[in-house]
Amino acid sequence: MARPLRINVAGGWYHVTGRGNERHAIFRDDQDRQEFLERLAEAMDRFVCVLYAYVLMDNHYHLELETRRANLSRVMQWLQSGYSSRFNRRHRRSGHLFQARFGAVVLEPAEAALEVSRYLHLNPIRVQRWGLGKSAERLRKRGFAVAARGQEIQARIEELRAYRWSSYRAYVGRETAPAWLQCRSFLKRVGLDPRAYQQYVEQALRDGHPESPWERLQGQVLLGTQAFVEHMREGLRGDRREQPGVRMLEGGASWEQIVAAVEEVKQESWSQFRDRHGDWGRDLALWLAWKQGRWSLRELGERVGGIDYTSVSTALKRFQDRCQHDRKLAALQRRARAQLPIAKT
Repeated sequence: MARPLRINVAGGWYHVTGRGNERHAIFRDDQDRQEFLERLAEAMDRFVCVLYAYVLMDNHYHLELETRRANLSRVMQWLQSGYSSRFNRRHRRSGHLFQARFGAVVLEPAEAALEVSRYLHLNPIRVQRWGLGKSAERLRKRGFAVAARGQEIQARIEELRAYRWSSYRAYVGRETAPAWLQCRSFLKRVGLDPRAYQQYVEQALRDGHPESPWERLQGQVLLGTQAFVEHMREGLRGDRREQPGVRMLEGGASWEQIVAAVEEVKQESWSQFRDRHGDWGRDLALWLAWKQGRWSLRELGERVGGIDYTSVSTALKRFQDRCQHDRKLAALQRRARAQLPIAKT
């Protein structure tokens, strides 16, 4: 049976998840949540780690952290096994609490880490009752998204701000961050202040369905630019048969292949449409490249003639919105993507 690829590196930034066995609750009440956070704080100190963000849901949790030593597996084994023992004693149960092992994705600091922190903090709103659950996500991908009204959007934002069991309130100044949660250093690293970070997170709710970063995951374990992925891949060691994630990291399309795919669906050469005002061809190329997670927004801007990263971000948002309302364009997008050797995830 294939084992998930584990990457333990000193100075590694990770998105870590743990889920309840058979999707059962791992937190039954606030005392459970408080005990988990106390053990999490102790783990950060004991194993010399830095916690940047967290959210606790009923049957799972998300963490964003940095390991100063190459010891993530030890950290998570200590955290989950100790909490499981406490939970079982308190609730008079036995057996596994968590579903298999924890999940972990290595993040490129700054851009990827920022995007994942937003995804993490939006978890309390990404549920069915707010129209942002998995079924709504499936409809959005098929072009059937329903725009939320202003009153509903504001209600989602208020719910997000009120949720007690995440680090979001500490990030935006609604409560004091505990010593074991490093909000300030994270914001300094990504170049934002609390107000700008709040705008970054909540604007995703105003714009519509928040985009998931996991569609650009490489080899099931890495999220970042192509330079970051290649740097991490060079240091990987593992049995290619036992750990298919090592093989997956070798896939993906080049920029030249992306341009060729767009030229094919448009039946025009890149030089003809790249700088044409209002043409969707350049935006499709940017979107295809961005979905692979191989280049930063700044690098993508250089690929299309030197536009800045904010213009790239705007172009991506514009293209996604256009695909939601234009089924013909959405079909062309799928056709172009199907031509690319995108790495499996």
